[in-house]
Amino acid sequence: MSATRGTPTIGVLALQGDVREHLVALAAADALARPVRRPEELAEVDGLVIPGGESTTMSKLATVFGVLGPLRERVRAGLPVYGTCAGMIMVAEKILDGRDDQETVGGVDMTVRRNAFGRQNESFEAAIDVAGIDGGPVEGVFIRAPWVESVGAGVEVLADYGGHAVAVRQGNVLATSFHPELTGDHRVHGLFVEMVRDAAA
Repeated sequence: MSATRGTPTIGVLALQGDVREHLVALAAADALARPVRRPEELAEVDGLVIPGGESTTMSKLATVFGVLGPLRERVRAGLPVYGTCAGMIMVAEKILDGRDDQETVGGVDMTVRRNAFGRQNESFEAAIDVAGIDGGPVEGVFIRAPWVESVGAGVEVLADYGGHAVAVRQGNVLATSFHPELTGDHRVHGLFVEMVRDAAA
């Protein structure tokens, strides 16, 4: 743990997407939150959020900024990561409907379908029951959201919607199809902060 005892430093991959909203949500969940763009910044965090955005652009920018390879190494070494929407695609081992040259960080043994819930104008909100989150359903904001087509034996499905998994966890990697950072409800971020604390214990 960096800084104050028990307060993890959690980065938000700040190449594209709703970075500020994640920084606010992490701070509300008692983490020190900072943007991460370069390998030296990645080396200073206890966990990382990969936000929504456009997954093909994000993977290209991660390569340009030199952070994709180091991030893969840290994920393999146990770095806690939380991916939302495009971030879920980034932590998947396999992508359906992606570009041929699209790269991912990996970390979750799952196959994800891009834009599975429809286009931007088909965005919607839904109440989602997430295993491990107390206090009732969370409000899921789905924006050109992916869903999980299939998971390996080591993946825990935490939530589903319409017959498809929309929140999963494998080890230290958490992923959701939806955007909890847009709702003012910080419980999913709180779950991730606890994952980061447990990993550092």
